[in-house]
Amino acid sequence: MSQQFSKMLSSHFAALPIVLVLLSGCMSVTRAQTDDAFGDSPDPVKLFERGQSAHARGDLVRALEFYEEAIKVRPEFAEAEFQRGNALVGLARYPEAESAFRHTIELKKDWSLPYSAYGALLVRLNRDADATPLLRDAIRLDPQNNLAIRMLADIRLRAGDAKEAVELARRATADKDAPTSTWLLRAIAERAAGDKLAALASLNHLLELDANNLSGLMERAELRIAGGDNDEAIPDLKAAELLIAGDTAKLSRLAADYDLAGKHDDADRIAKAAGLTRQSEPSAGGALKVIGSTEEIEAANSDDPEASRKALEVLLVKNPNNAQLLARLGASYRTIDPNRSLDYYKRAATIEPANADYATGYSSALVQARRFAEAAAILQRVLAKAPGNYSAHANLATALYELKQYAAAIAEYDWLIKARPDVVVAYYFIATAHDYLGEYPEALSAYETFVGRADLKTNQLEIEKVKLRLPSLRRQIQLGQRSKRKTANKP
Repeated sequence: MSQQFSKMLSSHFAALPIVLVLLSGCMSVTRAQTDDAFGDSPDPVKLFERGQSAHARGDLVRALEFYEEAIKVRPEFAEAEFQRGNALVGLARYPEAESAFRHTIELKKDWSLPYSAYGALLVRLNRDADATPLLRDAIRLDPQNNLAIRMLADIRLRAGDAKEAVELARRATADKDAPTSTWLLRAIAERAAGDKLAALASLNHLLELDANNLSGLMERAELRIAGGDNDEAIPDLKAAELLIAGDTAKLSRLAADYDLAGKHDDADRIAKAAGLTRQSEPSAGGALKVIGSTEEIEAANSDDPEASRKALEVLLVKNPNNAQLLARLGASYRTIDPNRSLDYYKRAATIEPANADYATGYSSALVQARRFAEAAAILQRVLAKAPGNYSAHANLATALYELKQYAAAIAEYDWLIKARPDVVVAYYFIATAHDYLGEYPEALSAYETFVGRADLKTNQLEIEKVKLRLPSLRRQIQLGQRSKRKTANKP
């Protein structure tokens, strides 16, 4: 949903009328200056105006020619360089457009629009990290630049920062002319932040502005379903159904929502009309419980991580509130993109808060992102309900160790060893934790156990560290330093 919103924002970026308004106040002065300055030479302002006219007609090739002629006459003509960049975007000549926007910024560093346009282009190219500082600069230069505010809100939402996304989206909707798409973004951000009442209020406002807003109807229905208010969701689903005409992806989403609302006959009817396979139960092999084509479902269950990831993302568009899909994507991205993994796991846990596996997955992503305190708090709640959850114990051990809560970490590592004696590396962490606590005899015992059981290839680095540590550790024990607390760096 949010990626689609970003693309819509990018395509919505209509720089032409903005620039015309910007220049109109100074055009007569500029023309007088250029008439004197250039004599019989081509007038760059007139060339620029001809480019604008061609641009407005949609003749981007001709517009580009005029802008470039204007720049030849007047190389520091920032407005012409800016519009040249916009024309190049329209012609899909993106590297050249980037260069044009960069040059515009060099010429006119305090002008907000080129920062916005450049940011919009990078969003279109899925380069959120590069777009973010440009959009922040655009907002700094012009706090009323609502396009930049909306795009940045969407980026922050995709990055899992729902709090900032909400702040930005609310700022954008303060504009009385804010489009309905901004209210939709605000609702999605508020829901992601856990403020369901605010999200519902935003969707109600959106649908007051546009009663036939399909995305608004679907979002409100899904919000109500997630809250167990299925009866209230059905009228929105029925209204949405009347607005969908042959769009397979939207029909898939509608069928999934009917299914979640308990209207299985309607789900079957919609799925059949869309020509989709409706796999309502998972197989013994763990196949996904989703609506999608047979090919998509098979690809999602592929052993190839990249192929599986792409198929899961396609299926998520059709099944946006499927917690199983979200959790699978969270697991897929955990080591390669922790922030994205966090977002997927958090959404899965929000949909099914009682599911310990989703909460554990979210916590493991928090650990990967080095947000140890948050992870520990969630994992302790998980273990209170599911004390035998091995993954929760493993992640809690790591989080506590990194938080320097060594005594508690040792207890978790002890549990892991009892559950799986072959997890030899746990002895290394037990040993170093005792070492940090100044419990040297216990540390020595655990170090020796680790060295005796560790694999020379798998644990080579840890073995070398232990061998370097053991002589000084033995001396400390001989000197009776058992109770001394260590504050130095890790061994």
